Amino acid sequence: QDLSLRMTNRTSYFYDPDVGNFHYGAGHPMKPHRLSLTHSLVLHYGLYKKMMVFKPYKASQHDMCRFHSEDYIDFLQKVSPNNMQGFTKSLNTFNICDIAINWAGGLHHAKKFEASGFCYVNDIVISILELLKYHPRVLYIDIDIHHGDGVQEAFYLTDRVMTVSFHKYGNYFFPGTGDMYEVGAESGRYYCLNVPLRDGIDDQSYRQLFQPVIKQVVDFYQPTCIVLQCGADSLGCDRLGCFNLSIRGHGECVEFVKSFKIPLLVLGGGGYTVRNVARCWTFETSLLLDESISDELPYMPVPLQYLEQIRQTVFENLKMLNHAPSVQIHDVPSDMLSYERNDEPDPDERGGEENYTRSVHLNFLNEWTRKYCNQSLDLGLSNVCFPHVQSVTKSFEHPKFPFSQPPLRFKSS
Repeated sequence: QDLSLRMTNRTSYFYDPDVGNFHYGAGHPMKPHRLSLTHSLVLHYGLYKKMMVFKPYKASQHDMCRFHSEDYIDFLQKVSPNNMQGFTKSLNTFNICDIAINWAGGLHHAKKFEASGFCYVNDIVISILELLKYHPRVLYIDIDIHHGDGVQEAFYLTDRVMTVSFHKYGNYFFPGTGDMYEVGAESGRYYCLNVPLRDGIDDQSYRQLFQPVIKQVVDFYQPTCIVLQCGADSLGCDRLGCFNLSIRGHGECVEFVKSFKIPLLVLGGGGYTVRNVARCWTFETSLLLDESISDELPYMPVPLQYLEQIRQTVFENLKMLNHAPSVQIHDVPSDMLSYERNDEPDPDERGGEENYTRSVHLNFLNEWTRKYCNQSLDLGLSNVCFPHVQSVTKSFEHPKFPFSQPPLRFKSS
């Protein structure tokens, strides 16, 4: 059906709040929490009001075994049995929409018999197999920085699915596949298209490749449905990436694919700088809805329950205090308190600053050594031995404590 005849696009948005609670382990670059951040931004920007929001049903073993081997799925079930409980298949087959978004999907590395690249179940292949029930030709586009090897391998021998992947290739970059000469085989020959790229590619260079290539593919292949994998590790500054795409440049790819007005399934994928992933997928959600959003983050009020919990915890800690701690007072030696200078001249009668400071310091040194060292400096000898003693500071008005005096500087004669 030609979607260009429709007045408005209908967009469905799939989100499972449990997905963001999974954890790959300390230090692991894959952070499912990025999905919760993206969903929070979608809510606070009000984008959910423009979509039909669904909670996806949990795939059954039969669903996953349409691509994966039964032994492999059984193994995953034994390793983490809690993931396979409470299946409720409630999806209505006739809930038709023009665009479907599932940022939790896009795990394009999983193979038929094994996990790969943080991907255990290849939701993309399973989705495409379902779409092939209703569509004669499905186009798969992958803008993750890593080659979509699992999807390519699954449909390498068929012409009903055309795979196009833009990715980093060479220098042993994972997964090591995706050369331009991997074009498919048998019935699928030339229905596999790879665009290998180098480090540091920016928005302009990426656009010059992406848009003409995709336009040619759509014109020749005439797909009736498109699956777009939007891995955000192709953004600049990604922990595991080496491209230099901006969020707007990444979003231009999504906007361009949407412009063909062909039924579109949009999925997530890679992306290991969590804040950038959330910003990117939120921005692309707004593009799919034709809604503009502010560059400023929306106001997100702190839940009162969270504040109350903090307050109670702090008060419980305060209850553990026994009393106000005290500090013992130590006596100061009386001779230090009684020391006074009687030789300080009247400020109005002071002479040259250098002579004044020199005489003050010599008198002070004499008094100090007499009291504490049982010795006395002969001022005449001092003038001979220390003719150039002067203070570092400009004035010296109340030298009552010897340890608080400024250091002396001795000038060479």
